Amino acid sequence: MHGCRPPAGRLGNMVTSRKPSKRPSMFEVAKLAGVSHQTVSRVINDSPDVSDATRARVQAAIDQLGYRPSNSARALASRRSRTIGLIAGGLKFFGPISSISSIESMAREHGLFMSVMMVHEALCAQADFDNLCDTFNEQNVDAFIFLTPTDVMFAAACRARVTQPRVIVTATHGQMTVREGLGLISTENKRRTALVGIDQWGAMAKVVALLGEYGHKSALYFAGPNEWRDAHTRLDAWRKLAASRSIDSQIVRCHTWDASEAYAHMNHLIDEYGRRGAALPTAVVAANDNQAVGIMRALHEHGLRIPQDISVVGFDDMSGVDNMYPPLTTVHPDFEGLGVAAMRETLRLLGEGGEPTFLTTQHGMGLIPAEVRARRSLGPAPRR
Repeated sequence: MHGCRPPAGRLGNMVTSRKPSKRPSMFEVAKLAGVSHQTVSRVINDSPDVSDATRARVQAAIDQLGYRPSNSARALASRRSRTIGLIAGGLKFFGPISSISSIESMAREHGLFMSVMMVHEALCAQADFDNLCDTFNEQNVDAFIFLTPTDVMFAAACRARVTQPRVIVTATHGQMTVREGLGLISTENKRRTALVGIDQWGAMAKVVALLGEYGHKSALYFAGPNEWRDAHTRLDAWRKLAASRSIDSQIVRCHTWDASEAYAHMNHLIDEYGRRGAALPTAVVAANDNQAVGIMRALHEHGLRIPQDISVVGFDDMSGVDNMYPPLTTVHPDFEGLGVAAMRETLRLLGEGGEPTFLTTQHGMGLIPAEVRARRSLGPAPRR
C-alpha cells in the first residue's frame, strides 16, 4: 500500500483541488432570513405554525444560499427515519421492475429513501417474510410496501406482524381472496393498510370486445401459473367475459410464464388439431407477452400466417413486442402508474398526502387502468 502513496507535494495539490465547497447550514439560512433556526426547521418540515410572510422570507434565503436539508436532520425533526421498506417478488419480470422503479423515483421526489429486499415469489415462507420485516424494523422504517404477485406472498404480507402503514400491491383474485387476506389483519392495523393493483378485468373486457368486433368466435387461452394472482385474475376474467360474448374458449394451462413452455404447447396443439382434421380456433390470447412470443414462433414454423390464418394477443406490452413480426397486439398495464399509486397511498397513510383518486375500485382495492395496444397481430377472423 505504501508504494501506491503519491509524493507529498502532489498529495497536497490533490487535496487542495478536490476540496469541496462548504455546504450552507440551517444557521446561515436563519441568519440571512432574520429568524431562529427552529423557525427554519418548521418551514422545512411544513409546519403550520409559521406565518406566510416568514415562510416566504425563509424560502427566499434557502433559494439564495442553495441550502438543502439533510435527511437525517429532517428525520430528527419529524421523529421519522424517512425510509420506506419494500419487499418485492417477481423481480425477473417486466411489471414488478417497472413498478419498483416508479416507486423509488416518487419516494426521492418526497425526500424519502427506499430500502429494498427481493425474494423468490413462490418460495417465500412466512418465517422468511417475517425475518425481512424484522430487519426493516431494525432500520426503523416508517412504512412498508409489499409487491406480492403470488398467493403465498400475499398471505405473508397480510399476516406480517407490523404496526407501521403497509401498502400491498397485488391482483384482485387468487386462491386467497382479498377479503380473506384482510381478515388476517387486526382491526387497528387494517386502518393503516391499503391495497392497489391493475384493473385486469377491465383490460380483459377490452380484449374480448376487440375479438368480438373482428368476428372471432373461437379462441385458445394460454393461462399463466395459477399461484400467480395476475394469472388467476386474468383467467377468471377471460372465462366469464369470453362466455358473455359467446366465444368458444379452450384453456391451455401453463406452469410458467416462459416462452418455451407456450411454444411446446402450441406445437402440440397444432399437431393435435391436424391429426383430427379440425380447424384451429381463429385467435390465441396469452396471459403474458413471453407466452405470445413462443406461440407466434410455433405458428410461423408451421406456416400459419398471423393474422390472416390466426390472430394472437398478449398481455404486458413488454419492450420490443411492437417490433415483432407482425407487431403484437397486447394489453398495456400502467405499471408506472401503479407504482405512483402505491407511493401515494403510502404518503396518505403517513399523513403526508391526500386520498388518491381511482377510476375503478374492486374488493376494497384501488385499481389502475390498462389499455389495449392494437397492432397487426390481431385481424378479422378468417372465413372457414
